[in-house]
Amino acid sequence: MEDNITLNIGDKSYSCPVITGTEDEKAFDIRKIRAQSGCISYDESYGNTGSCQSKITFIDGESGILRYRGYPIEDLAEHSSFLECTYLIIYGELPTESQLTQFRDKIRDHAAVHVGMEHHFDGFPTGSHPMAILSAMLNSLGCYYPEMSSNNRQQDLDSYDDAVTVLMSKVRTLAAMSYRMKVGKPFCYPKRDLRYSENFLHMMFSDPYEEFTDSSGLAHALDLFFLLHADHEQNCSTSTVRMVASGGANLFASVSAGVCALWGPLHGGANQAVIRMLQEIHDSGDDGRKFIESAKSGKAKLMGFGHRVYKNYDPRARILGKAAERVLKAVGYADDPLLNIARNLEQAALEDDYFVERKLYPNVDFYSGLILKAAGIPPEFFTVMFAIGRMPGWLANWHEVASDKKARIHRPRQIYQGPTKRSYIPIDQRK
Repeated sequence: MEDNITLNIGDKSYSCPVITGTEDEKAFDIRKIRAQSGCISYDESYGNTGSCQSKITFIDGESGILRYRGYPIEDLAEHSSFLECTYLIIYGELPTESQLTQFRDKIRDHAAVHVGMEHHFDGFPTGSHPMAILSAMLNSLGCYYPEMSSNNRQQDLDSYDDAVTVLMSKVRTLAAMSYRMKVGKPFCYPKRDLRYSENFLHMMFSDPYEEFTDSSGLAHALDLFFLLHADHEQNCSTSTVRMVASGGANLFASVSAGVCALWGPLHGGANQAVIRMLQEIHDSGDDGRKFIESAKSGKAKLMGFGHRVYKNYDPRARILGKAAERVLKAVGYADDPLLNIARNLEQAALEDDYFVERKLYPNVDFYSGLILKAAGIPPEFFTVMFAIGRMPGWLANWHEVASDKKARIHRPRQIYQGPTKRSYIPIDQRK
């Protein structure tokens, strides 16, 4: 028998069905309440609003659980790869060996960009933020694939598989090109014999006179970083992709909007703020203990701790914390002062009653910046790396919206708090 709840508004009652998810999450279905009562719900910043029903990612913030299509993130991080997880997120199942080989080959074949796109970079000042460049280039990429970006829903769905491999491959190429432009180096073309993350590092750091060689396992660490960021339910940027998609926009336009949403310091820019915080602590001569007391008294802001969803230890942070130790040791930074400060802050979060009571545990941003810094990625490019990793989730969420024949354009309501009706005053009569 279907569960229902009753809403009492004034002297009238309204029945709402209860939707139950596969993990026993429950939601009140209030879609008909406005038509029946004239009232809307109010939930500032949508913190308690289910905006969609999705089959992609499950999060239990209280228990610190993250699963892609039912698979625990811990298992995927240990046994899988970024491209295998990409396939899983986009198509719903882990690929067979032949499916994964074919998927990798298509991504490899799409790595290069049309030579005409190289001239687009000439139009950006060298001081341009790389996220602005990435968003613009991803959107303009659709101009080179008009058959995949028609804004005709069925046509875009028919070409979805090809568009997926184009975007998955070219997002890292465009990111690397924006870096080369910024540092004044010639573009470095992809190599067919390198795997996904290896190819990205090659395009970032190789020179005509010297090939970049990964002798420290950076490509593996970067692959893990991408995997852990591949999707994270209805966050700011993913919700943006879905909202743009709901208007019928093509895949290229939708992920370009996702990049813009990710750009904000409260979303994709948080790991950059963590590095800045750790560096400031180090420059002050502190090992982190004084800063902890300042944070507890409200005199300093602790970055990389706490999460909008997780009220437990972010499972991605546990994995990246161990990876950071390995990477920094491999590149010769085992005694990196920033890592030591990070360890002290983490220990405080696990033992200090102030942090434990407030459930302020390290999140994924806390350690990811250390890995990117060790890989030689400049801080202003940290959010670009996040965008590369989050691309699978954006692609899968776009498809859920586009393939739903009953989907409606997203159109939130508001509670108007402005002036009531008033008469126009001629300009010569205004005081």
